[in-house]
Amino acid sequence: MDIAVVVFPGSNADFDALHAARDVLGANARYVFHKETSLGAADALIVPGGFSYGDYLRCGAIACFSPIAPAIRAFAAQGAPVLGICNGFQILTELGLLPGVLTRNSHLRFECRDVHVRAEARGVFTNTVERGRVLRLPIAHAEGRYQCDAATLARLQKHDQIAFRYCDANGRVGAAAGVSTVNGSVDDIAGVYNEQRNVLGLMPHPERASEAILGSADGFALFDALRSHLSGKAA
Repeated sequence: MDIAVVVFPGSNADFDALHAARDVLGANARYVFHKETSLGAADALIVPGGFSYGDYLRCGAIACFSPIAPAIRAFAAQGAPVLGICNGFQILTELGLLPGVLTRNSHLRFECRDVHVRAEARGVFTNTVERGRVLRLPIAHAEGRYQCDAATLARLQKHDQIAFRYCDANGRVGAAAGVSTVNGSVDDIAGVYNEQRNVLGLMPHPERASEAILGSADGFALFDALRSHLSGKAA
């Protein structure tokens, strides 16, 4: 199991992703620098969090012009697993691999805390995660507000692409349940899949909650699901 972790100028969660994949999951994980043009013999790809290119223009926008960008697009088009975390999620939307866009948090503050998310869909990174399961994961973003138009939201719902939604510890979602918004995301969306559900982007950091010593090991569920998928044991 070979997992590539792309490193852009300004990435700061690249080692966290590498550690979760290599030392916790037990995969052969390695860095791929943004100036490379090939992912090598990767079985899966992680686009980590951080502030690629200083978040100039829009978060993730400049990364789309890196030499590695065509390889990322081609890898996803093959149906291979791609996980974009935080800035990685922003990059995947800018690459056109995921619908929607990440914008400034509605309250205009940087959020750095643990939140709860509820698993909503099955896919490569959630095939062993029960629908409705609540995970406690950290966030660290100023531009994590997921936005899309009504037609896109309808497609996400129709094709079961909403992977995670922000919730409270009991799994309740939205103002109607008395739950305050985390960042103003439409429909409280924390993560989405592409239609084939091999590409996942989410704002919370599962790699930073992959071991009990970190205060939560809930994030390991996504890496365990990836292992299940790659080993052919996915439900």
